[in-house]
Amino acid sequence: MKSDAVKTGIKQAPHRSLFNALGLTKEELKKPLVGIVSSYNEIVPGHMNLDKIVEAVKLGVAYAGGTPVVFPAIAVCDGIAMGHIGMKYSLVTRDLIADSTECMALAHQFDALVMVPNCDKNVPGLLMAAARVNVPTIFVSGGPMLAGHVDGKKRSLSSMFEAVGAHAAGTMTDAQVEEYENKVCPTCGSCSGMYTANSMNCLTEALGMGLRGNGTIPAVYSERIRLAKEAGMQVMELYRKNIRPSDIMTEEAFKNALTVDMALGCSTNSMLHLPAIAHAAGVNLDLEMANELSAKTPNLCHLAPAGPTYMEDLNEAGGVHAVMNELNKKGLLNTELMTVTGKTVGENIKDCTNKNPQVIRTIDNPYSEIGGIAVLRGNLAPDTGIVKRSAVAPSMLKHEGPARVFDCEDDAIEAILGGKIVAGDVVVIRYEGPKGGPGMREMLNPTSAIAGMGLGESVALITDGRFSGASRGASIGHVSPEAAVGGNIALVEEGDIIEIDIDNNSLNFRVSDEELEQRRAKWQPREPKVTTGYLARYSKMVTSANRGAILEIK
Repeated sequence: MKSDAVKTGIKQAPHRSLFNALGLTKEELKKPLVGIVSSYNEIVPGHMNLDKIVEAVKLGVAYAGGTPVVFPAIAVCDGIAMGHIGMKYSLVTRDLIADSTECMALAHQFDALVMVPNCDKNVPGLLMAAARVNVPTIFVSGGPMLAGHVDGKKRSLSSMFEAVGAHAAGTMTDAQVEEYENKVCPTCGSCSGMYTANSMNCLTEALGMGLRGNGTIPAVYSERIRLAKEAGMQVMELYRKNIRPSDIMTEEAFKNALTVDMALGCSTNSMLHLPAIAHAAGVNLDLEMANELSAKTPNLCHLAPAGPTYMEDLNEAGGVHAVMNELNKKGLLNTELMTVTGKTVGENIKDCTNKNPQVIRTIDNPYSEIGGIAVLRGNLAPDTGIVKRSAVAPSMLKHEGPARVFDCEDDAIEAILGGKIVAGDVVVIRYEGPKGGPGMREMLNPTSAIAGMGLGESVALITDGRFSGASRGASIGHVSPEAAVGGNIALVEEGDIIEIDIDNNSLNFRVSDEELEQRRAKWQPREPKVTTGYLARYSKMVTSANRGAILEIK
């Protein structure tokens, strides 16, 4: 056992004295030590139920012959952090979570791990840690929130943000906004659409690191508690067979995850997190691969914000495994890969039927023949720009219009809510990238304001920042290189004509090469927005969005 380094032998007597102080018995110390990484807290709605999940995992581990030991991971609620300095601290926690979990797991020599995340950065952060530590590991999330109901229709957090825009446009009253406040987030859990948290929990299944239902069983269902017990028991089976993350998170597994991503229409943030997780696993995930896979992967789901269905509907329709079974009908997945079940992908999905073709379109009747996310390139995004194609109105797949340029999100929101943005405009928000932000803020406020004011099918938004999974419309993020390092987005001027062609994966602005060089000669780097604390250190180490905003020593 790995934990023998802290449990066995005369030299370990001091260590055992400390385990005695923890109240552990000799019998418990003879068993494998299983670390349970708990993201429980009382500020994130998706995490307020994780104490119950953790207790269920502990029972499962103990029942199957292990000694469970809980330690924490932090979490930021992106919704609460939205629209102020707090959002600068969202993406950056992914690496704090990975680093601190690596430290705890290796410092205490755990034999196996159970990761209990739920929201946006915890899932990728813990997947990164799992890859680094590389002991038998399984994931069980806290599960999605149920959808809210207003006026007989299902609603979610994105509806709430759009209500603010509708109020600014004069189409919603104070009383109506308050009704939304009270009803759109009715339970604990990760927000109810295919936003980032649910995207990453679903992709954890697709990678093979979570059991069936990990991404879709609602947080308030008792089935979630049973799943947690099963995960606790299954990690002991992984330990006995020595099945580790390196056996599961292979290059082919990441291709499977990208394929499922395209079929589900996941959040664009998956294009930040999957490359970062792959990097931790020693796999180079070039985003060019996303377009190659998208070209042959049909988009089968239009979950909120792209459509009227929610995570609870996907769960009832058969969940992620049913989507994978549909994809397998055309041989789009590698089914020979190992998973945390101890079985292959093919064995896991073979009996998972699609129970509702209105929620999961059949492989022969997709929403589109190509996937839900597109990677764009052009003189405005020489490396990459990312858009959730499945959430873009058909009329906006090809668009050109004048640039309305803002050097921070706050100025853009003020202009949008002030009625200064009109149909046809292309809003450009820059100096909000990983380095320039720093922290690459999500732009749910401006995208929701645009939609709420009735401009969702006539105004595009482009940024070197990123978008919440709750954003919809022609919202193009992750533009790389970012403005802070002199990327071409820094050279856009008010009124420049921007050309968007999502079907052809292109993003350009109508400026000659000669004019660009003249502008570049005049461009000067900005002074850092933050010069102290963690954000200052982060901005010095972070790479561009097209590389997953990973941290590197320069």
